[in-house]
Amino acid sequence: MVAAAVILPRHPEGGWLQDVNDSKLLKPEIREILFGCILETAISVGIGIIAHDVIDKGNILRATKLAMRQAVEKLCPPADSLLIDYLRLPEIPLPQKGITNGDSLCLSIACASIIAKVTRDRLMVEMDAVHPGYGLARHKGYCTQQHTANLRRLGPSPIHRLSFRPVKDLVLWQV
Repeated sequence: MVAAAVILPRHPEGGWLQDVNDSKLLKPEIREILFGCILETAISVGIGIIAHDVIDKGNILRATKLAMRQAVEKLCPPADSLLIDYLRLPEIPLPQKGITNGDSLCLSIACASIIAKVTRDRLMVEMDAVHPGYGLARHKGYCTQQHTANLRRLGPSPIHRLSFRPVKDLVLWQV
């Protein structure tokens, strides 16, 4: 689980701003370009990463909030308020607003989604070298037909979330 927080200048400038959108709607090569532009422009960027075993011990929502909290805590300078995609983080004592579809409606949330997605995708490419055969560099760990076929063939790797339904079903099926 990867989350990011981004503080932008009050009036950011650059032609790249028109391309910013929800990271899931952008082509990978555009996300990579925007990643660099965001890092160059942002006042502060924080990234939180939660390991698969932490997600397995709790749940995905708890892990998401933990990653978001880590990202906010890594901002330097720190934030004075938070705009968050959908959620709220009541344990962080800052004014905040959860915005439904925030990664499509709010520039700073969209930038944070791009930073998080590119960071996660790069981690998956690294993990592909450590755990070959799963195709992590291609499908980035998402539940594609190829990923499911590779899981059936190889079984889960040490980084797969055992609580994730396709992996859980596979493990139960093999028992």
